[in-house]
Amino acid sequence: MTGFLLNASAFRDVLYTGGKRGMIMEANDMTRARNGDEESLARLLKDNYAFVMKYVWKMCGDEQLAYDVTQDTLIKAVHKIDQYRGTSKFSTWLIQIATHTYIDARRKQQRNEKLEQQEKERIQLQTTKQLPEEWYDVQEALWNLEEKYRIPVLLKHYYGFEYKEIAKMTKSRTGTVKSRVHYGMEKLRKELNEHG
Repeated sequence: MTGFLLNASAFRDVLYTGGKRGMIMEANDMTRARNGDEESLARLLKDNYAFVMKYVWKMCGDEQLAYDVTQDTLIKAVHKIDQYRGTSKFSTWLIQIATHTYIDARRKQQRNEKLEQQEKERIQLQTTKQLPEEWYDVQEALWNLEEKYRIPVLLKHYYGFEYKEIAKMTKSRTGTVKSRVHYGMEKLRKELNEHG
């Protein structure tokens, strides 16, 4: 059952609705889901979506991170449905996946923050003697951009990649990359005009 995927319609149902159903229906859906029935799996995930989302939101206090972790949890549940043994409630199994997913996301976020801080300090040391103050202002403004804007701006305007290439690297749509580059540049201009 490895590689089991929901069709787009079934997955959309999971993401946008929630609710509770009887234990017998859940058990029937679980049996069918483990045997490859996409609709049964979609119903199970749909019924538990709000529960998992609320749990993650309470755990992290960050709405966007809660949505991201919940979606990653559902995707992992789809891929690992054959590993669910039924020794606990399905919702308990999802909470376990969500907890591990959140912990992994926080570790990654903390590593990224640490690396960003180290890079800032390294560049500050190098640039204080070698480059004009304006360069440091631009770099500081770049660091102040959210990562989702900073990366496309750097790839486009510093490294010269095409929008399609950036989209592939960041696993985004080309239109999304274009709007993030545009928005990021506008934020940079605004910040630099305010400070200089």
